[in-house]
Amino acid sequence: MAKKTKTTSTRKTKVNAKSGFSKETYMYWYESMYLMRKFEEKAGQLYGQQKIRGFCHLYIGQEACAAGAVTALEKGDKYITAYRDHAHPLALGTDPKHIMAELFGKETGVSKGKGGSMHMFDKERGFVGGHGIVGGQVPLGVGLAFSEKYNKTKKVCITYMGDGAVRQGSFHESLNLAMHYKLPVIFAIENNGYAMGTSVQRTSNVHDLYTLGEAYDMPSRSVDAMNVEEVHHAIAHAAERARKGDGPTLLELRTYRYKGHSMSDPAKYRTKEELEAYKKRDPIEQVKDSILKNKYATEEDLEKINKDIKDQVAESVKFSEKSSFPSTDELYKDVYVQEDYPFVVD
Repeated sequence: MAKKTKTTSTRKTKVNAKSGFSKETYMYWYESMYLMRKFEEKAGQLYGQQKIRGFCHLYIGQEACAAGAVTALEKGDKYITAYRDHAHPLALGTDPKHIMAELFGKETGVSKGKGGSMHMFDKERGFVGGHGIVGGQVPLGVGLAFSEKYNKTKKVCITYMGDGAVRQGSFHESLNLAMHYKLPVIFAIENNGYAMGTSVQRTSNVHDLYTLGEAYDMPSRSVDAMNVEEVHHAIAHAAERARKGDGPTLLELRTYRYKGHSMSDPAKYRTKEELEAYKKRDPIEQVKDSILKNKYATEEDLEKINKDIKDQVAESVKFSEKSSFPSTDELYKDVYVQEDYPFVVD
């Protein structure tokens, strides 16, 4: 794969006057989102071959929600999400080999093979999971933000959730606390239209989910999350507010998943026409068009990047297949801080 750009601010490089973003930013977005797409497509294929087991929720179609955040935020900021969590660490630069190995349940995985698809972590890059309980990560994100404020780090926590999670009581408790303490947290609802297989229109009287934040006097807005530029702008503005001490923001990232809720979901509850309409606004294709229009790269350049990424994904599979499963000695590790904590084995 071509070397990834580590730039997280468009101010450090030459910026296009019309778009407001640099060539380096566009190239990062393209490489990052294409890697997410090809990684997830391969994960779906491997799940069908039963090499990946358990639950598996793919991010295909939602890539701009993660890529736009990485360019908008700073090193040291925290990211936390639910169980659709393979793409976020990829966007942050975690080695695909270790993410794929975690899907395989191997000891070389980011969570030592103990977390699987739904519990990815990368502390060094500020990725704090990967959480399997619907809405369970939302108050955790508030806690992370409280820590950043308490320690006066000027860092923020972006807390992702699905549209189904906003039905949880903990969501409302989190918004209330975050506003009360003016915490540096960005609540990002990845609204892909369906809570599992049930549409927003059938689960809530409130269809514009961003308006839920208004009950707490929280600045709230909807974002076209099929467009990575819009995602960047919205998150950058929210982060600026948070760093100044002005408190949280609620963003409804209106996105779409091309696949079912999980690998066991055939997604028969939506029409082919609806799916195709969203694919016409594919975030990767939009970035590709901008790159070609601005002559940041040629079709041949992008094809080379595509090949490198496909090779990298293939290498991650080989690495995972060769890796070993965790030994039984690992069963009681990472459970307690005190490693010799007494336990009984029958």
